Amino acid sequence: MCGIVGYLGPEDPKDVIINGLKALEYRGYDSAGVAILDGDQFKRVRAQGKLTNLKEKLKTQVFSGHLGIGHTRWATHGAPSERNAHPHCVKGISIVHNGIIENYQELRDELPNAEFQSDTDSELVAHLISKEVDAGEDLYSAVLKILPQLTGAYSILAVSSDQPDEMVAFKNGPPLIVGQTPDSVIVASDVQAMVKYTKNVYYLEDDQVAHIKGHEFRLTDRTGRPLEKTLTVVDWSPEQAEKQGYPHFMLKEIFEQPRAVAAALEPHVNTETHSVNLNDVGFGKDTTAVLAGVERVFVVACGTSYYAGMVGEYYVERLAGIPVEVDIASEFRYRHPVIPKNSLVVFISQSGETADTLAALRQVKSEGVTTLSICNVKRSSIDREADGHLYMNAGIEIGVASTKAFVASLTLMNLLALAIAKSKGQLGLGLEKELVQDLLGAPSQMETVLAYDKFFNEAAETLKGYRGFLYMGRGANYPVAMEGALKLKELAYMHAEGYAAGEMKHGPLALIDETMAIIMLAPSDDLYEKTVSNLEEAKARGGVIISIGTGDNDKLKGLSAHYLALPPAHWTINPLLEVIPLQLLAYHVADAMGRDVDQPRNLAKSVTVE
Repeated sequence: MCGIVGYLGPEDPKDVIINGLKALEYRGYDSAGVAILDGDQFKRVRAQGKLTNLKEKLKTQVFSGHLGIGHTRWATHGAPSERNAHPHCVKGISIVHNGIIENYQELRDELPNAEFQSDTDSELVAHLISKEVDAGEDLYSAVLKILPQLTGAYSILAVSSDQPDEMVAFKNGPPLIVGQTPDSVIVASDVQAMVKYTKNVYYLEDDQVAHIKGHEFRLTDRTGRPLEKTLTVVDWSPEQAEKQGYPHFMLKEIFEQPRAVAAALEPHVNTETHSVNLNDVGFGKDTTAVLAGVERVFVVACGTSYYAGMVGEYYVERLAGIPVEVDIASEFRYRHPVIPKNSLVVFISQSGETADTLAALRQVKSEGVTTLSICNVKRSSIDREADGHLYMNAGIEIGVASTKAFVASLTLMNLLALAIAKSKGQLGLGLEKELVQDLLGAPSQMETVLAYDKFFNEAAETLKGYRGFLYMGRGANYPVAMEGALKLKELAYMHAEGYAAGEMKHGPLALIDETMAIIMLAPSDDLYEKTVSNLEEAKARGGVIISIGTGDNDKLKGLSAHYLALPPAHWTINPLLEVIPLQLLAYHVADAMGRDVDQPRNLAKSVTVE
């Protein structure tokens, strides 16, 4: 959840670390801090709140050393404050930590004479390392000594003033990456923090330790046994993380969605034959044979990815004719799911590091069930550990509220449904060609829907005055309604709920009056007439209707205060189109209310703690 950066090299550590933390602020922005070598000691500077507060404090600070560590925090143990900000320093030891030390209270009780300066679980690690150093260990050996004591999920970077040319990085759970140039080493939670300096990176696996000395490093396991390093050359550029003229990253990413859908399609679709092919998914054997044997699909995810999985349930069941279960990862882990043989379990995560989703993946793999990841970040933990892999290819997503990843996930779930149906002989060539053509045409249709940006920019001042919003839809549109409500909650901090439209008469009708806005998803599909009936019920109770339908629809216009027309599309494409106005609504209402749309309060982009 938090962001870690460390640097050892000839550049000014302050500049490298601040640039890295800026790229990682999506991981948390409750506080930030650095500890940089100055003479023979580390000078620590910390600030509550966003990174700009720390940068202001650092303006006049000069450091003589070439080694430093930094951190941007999403609070778990201990309130957001300067006191609880990282780095934590004990004598000559300084550490930054992402994760949770679950047994910290037990270990803290074993240090009755230690003077703790914060309320965090993280500071404990600095005390444990310092104790071993006092007993004669060097920094690396001290880390190996304390590792068996730690329980929980953590990524930690440690430095010592007695060893001004070294860093030690170690992890169990959250991501930690080592980047190397000819004369320096960078350690960070995400490649975004280092692509400005190097594209040569090494992903640490759980229970691995990186001992960095000068511009070199060695990799060992937690017992000190040497391990081979695997180089990955990342293909992201620093420019991909810039706003490119948009006022916020989120708006930029909303407008990038047509390209994101095209990029998700490109590796798996033959544009000449209009056929789908997932043979490069990497199950270790013929993908068609794997999919042909699938008798049940489970989809496990959190938040926006969960809603994408719910849409995928409609795709797979209707196109491939096999049952699907969709679970929130945190519930899936603890309900003791019964997973029959010949099941495929799909795990969706933009970051590939979502803690509950990763834990669920490991649980399923221990039972010998075939797994498939849908991730945006290659070589992330979920990507590395799954049997098969589908990539969103959406590019860097900086805004905390996910947009591109949602439409890319929908695209890949659509392709997966087609591939399963094809492998089972249930998808004739004519239908396959038609559905693939629909997918290939979706990006240009999405471009036309983006024109509603102007409407919501102008309507936001009125919309922000409503007491709440009810989002409704049927079939595959129902999860999109829930995703739309989530976006408004995330960005504007307003009451918003997503419902299956047919459920209105079972309770939600009681909420409706003239102060309640109703967002009704009513594209022309096989449930259109029933959806319109539900819309009539809402209007009769005084709700202010904003309806989203297909083409020039006089019926919906007459029932609605505002009607937004989508291009005519197959039912499988409608979710890609109708989510765009929902995202624009949330963005512009939140912006009109003065909210920070890129970094909404209390949230972080990558949830790497349970």
